Amino acid sequence: MKEDNQKKSSKVKENKQRFLAVQADQAELIHRPNSKLPLGNGIYERYRNPVITANHIPINWRYDLNPESNPYFMERLGVNATFNAGAIYKDGKYLLAVRVEGVDRKSYFAIAESPNGIDNFQFWEHPMVVPETDNPDTNIYDIRLTEHEDGWVYGLFCTERKDPNAPAGDTSIAEAQCGIIRSKNLIDWERLPDLITYSGQQRNVVLHPEFIDGKYGLYTRPQDGFISVGSGGGIGWGTTDSMENAQIKKEVIVDNKVYHTIKELKNGQGPPPLKTADGWLNLAHGVRNTAAGLRYVLYLFMTALDDPSKILYNPGGYFMAPEGIERIGDVSNVVFSNGWIVNDQDEVFIYYASSDSRMHVATSSLNCLVDYVKNTPSDGLRSSSSVKKINDLIHKNKQWLS
Repeated sequence: MKEDNQKKSSKVKENKQRFLAVQADQAELIHRPNSKLPLGNGIYERYRNPVITANHIPINWRYDLNPESNPYFMERLGVNATFNAGAIYKDGKYLLAVRVEGVDRKSYFAIAESPNGIDNFQFWEHPMVVPETDNPDTNIYDIRLTEHEDGWVYGLFCTERKDPNAPAGDTSIAEAQCGIIRSKNLIDWERLPDLITYSGQQRNVVLHPEFIDGKYGLYTRPQDGFISVGSGGGIGWGTTDSMENAQIKKEVIVDNKVYHTIKELKNGQGPPPLKTADGWLNLAHGVRNTAAGLRYVLYLFMTALDDPSKILYNPGGYFMAPEGIERIGDVSNVVFSNGWIVNDQDEVFIYYASSDSRMHVATSSLNCLVDYVKNTPSDGLRSSSSVKKINDLIHKNKQWLS
């Protein structure tokens, strides 16, 4: 008996030491200062470190801390990735609703908070509890947070379920639709019925932050199938009288996919647009195919204040593409954003995920992004147009080089 007690005491001590080591390692990661990378492009500034990784997830979410039930201090509920976060600025805090993907492939949402938006992100005590509808979600992901003028904070996300029309034995065909939740405190969430549209499946649905002619405005991305957009695609726009039973009866395409561009295969709205004096600033993602697979990049455009379905400015090319380590991950060569924040100083914090693995931030300002959108030439859609723009710029610059 004495020998058994000694072994038990030794195992408890080993567990404690391992816990303290893991805890210290995580504390160092969380509190590591982030710094800007040198020589940016003048549009935004990237940062040296990711802001959230799988190792930021609280230890007590992943480990059973009881040495009786976990004598080897194993990670019981592992995390594969933290990415595609919605974002909101509340009470001077930068909040990210992170998509956390477990090693079981199921995703959930969890809010991480930072005092400055670039480092020291720590998760709240519990992950978000998202109520289910009568048709339970198999997986939920890529939430967009919108602080609407009606007083609610809405979360619109992709709800994935097995396609009920899948052939017997086929376990790979899925159906994507838009799930909707809302809250006043970001802790207690009310589930509303899924968005109803009449255009097949839906991804990347985003709620506009203001009423448009007394209605709720929504950006959509209609598609024929779970992965392939088919005859659908493009960033759509529609309105609904209510979010409690949201239904879009008519969609118009605001920004379509275009041959031999960054959005040749598909495109979709990112976070809710930012309001400026010149128009609504929109961040979106574009996808094209390559010999190495799909390539996801980000781009900007601006829509009219009184009509968010009308594009005023549409710069050519991408705004941001994966660089360095950002190109490597579960789904490589991808940047994706569904959250950005404007603080009280009109600084813009662009939160983006790289390769479906980790979260990063880039910073700019509203004035800078408006200048970029208004004064960057649009895509001429031909090589000769690109050369002409370069030669025009060379000619314009001669007076400054002499």
